[in-house]
Amino acid sequence: MASANPFIYGEIVPDDSFADREVELDRLTADLRAGQKIFLISPRRYGKSSLVRRALSTLARQGALTVDLTVSSYSSYVSFLEGYARALATVETKWQRAREWLGDVITTTRPELRYEADAASGRLAVAFPLVRTERDVTRLANEIFALPGRLSTERKRPVIVSLDEFQAIDAFNGGSVEHALRAAAQQQRQVGYVFAGSEPSLMEKMIGPKRPFYKAGPVMRLEKIPADIFADFIENRFGRTGIRAEPGLGAAIVDLAGNLPYDVQRLAHETWDDIRAAGMKKAGLDQLHATLGRLLAEQDTMFEAVWQRLTLAQRAVLRAVVLQSGRELLSAETRNRHRLGGPSSIQASLSALMKQDLLLKEGPQYVVIDSLLREWIARKTF
Repeated sequence: MASANPFIYGEIVPDDSFADREVELDRLTADLRAGQKIFLISPRRYGKSSLVRRALSTLARQGALTVDLTVSSYSSYVSFLEGYARALATVETKWQRAREWLGDVITTTRPELRYEADAASGRLAVAFPLVRTERDVTRLANEIFALPGRLSTERKRPVIVSLDEFQAIDAFNGGSVEHALRAAAQQQRQVGYVFAGSEPSLMEKMIGPKRPFYKAGPVMRLEKIPADIFADFIENRFGRTGIRAEPGLGAAIVDLAGNLPYDVQRLAHETWDDIRAAGMKKAGLDQLHATLGRLLAEQDTMFEAVWQRLTLAQRAVLRAVVLQSGRELLSAETRNRHRLGGPSSIQASLSALMKQDLLLKEGPQYVVIDSLLREWIARKTF
């Protein structure tokens, strides 16, 4: 039987494909088990969601009831409350018990509950059609946010709630949502929360001195995996499937992918696929660069469209970020070399590029978030 590709990207990474993060996992699991309210802040592509899911899986095996919600999936505050209520209710595995429990605990309005079945699976659908005014929403939110504590008391088990992409709460009349959620959570000593977000600047504001969640709990800031550990992980994963990685292959993949977990796994995955398709038993730099060339060709149309949407000033700054490794962009030498505008113009372009999710600021350095886009800019633009 042929070996499966050992590198996973674009989805939650299973335990056996998880690289490093032992310290972060131990800390997150221990704090949640203790009922802490944790803020996990991480740029995109760092593996935040996979880390949270692994912690929830560990805690579930230890007897905790776990609830996992991605806030950014919801188009309105009410739809978020409906999703939250459904997630809490379906901790009960039996449809009828879940239905009865939710009907009993929601008293401010009459929930509409039904079971939706299809060929693959079924699920409890929850709606609050009678909730129409702002006052109705506020009363309902207060009731639903109290449910994790009630669930823990009734079931005599710890409850763990994960709210991923938590910064999206800000779009739901953020201030009032934060106040209501903080007021409920701080009363629930037996419930652990992880508020995870992938827009660091927004998350930092949410835990600032003038916001409801200021000093509400410990803050974890996810850093990159050490490059040497990641490189060893990659080479070992190749070896486990019968493909010998030449020395330095792992380090080259980590470097080309900017040491972003998503990008590292993607480049390793695609390289492994190409080597296996060619019937080879050895992986080296030639194969890696052939795969990189293929990926750039496949993404060429999309990257060209991204480039065309930018203003000339933004293109110049983005190219300078690539060629300068994101450093000293405001210096006179850099501005002259890359024919950039004045400092204020450069700052405006950098802000616009970050808002478009093309750049990330790491300390004094700016980084192109998609490593393939970075390589495309370096090779295809002037």
